[in-house]
Amino acid sequence: MFPDRSTPLFSTADLLATGARARALDEWRDAAELVWTRWHAFLEAEPPARRWAFAAYVAALDAESAAAGAVASVPTARAA
Repeated sequence: MFPDRSTPLFSTADLLATGARARALDEWRDAAELVWTRWHAFLEAEPPARRWAFAAYVAALDAESAAAGAVASVPTARAA
């Protein structure tokens, strides 16, 4: 019914995967926040700066997409 005390609930690999996933999620959140910031900068940009602002927004979208891919590629800890 219950695991015996000599068997750990989580292996070291599970704990490392959990930490890697947390770091990947933090990076994705940072990238998503940058997308929001760049989008609003584009909306507020004067006409001469709109091209640059839009290019910066697209670059932020690319970075967010890459960060999301990193989150997806991190193995998840197995259920106990």
